[in-house]
Amino acid sequence: MFAEYIKAALERAEYEIMEDDEPEPFYAHVPELPGVWATGKTFEDCRNELISVIEGWIALRLRLGDPIPPMGSHTITASSETVAVV
Repeated sequence: MFAEYIKAALERAEYEIMEDDEPEPFYAHVPELPGVWATGKTFEDCRNELISVIEGWIALRLRLGDPIPPMGSHTITASSETVAVV
């Protein structure tokens, strides 16, 4: 469930190359996910950081009980049901 959601978010990501003198010139964000952005020295570094940011963003939203917007047909919902951990 999470992997498909993250993949869908990455497909919607927008990338930019900033000024050449920037230490991390690659910038990316996902417009549908407020506050989700990343930078990197290379495109791959930026993309990997974006994946990490999306994962953290999902975890925080779940912890706070905040809704997570759908990414196409992919959704993540938290159950309010108490679960025993054995």
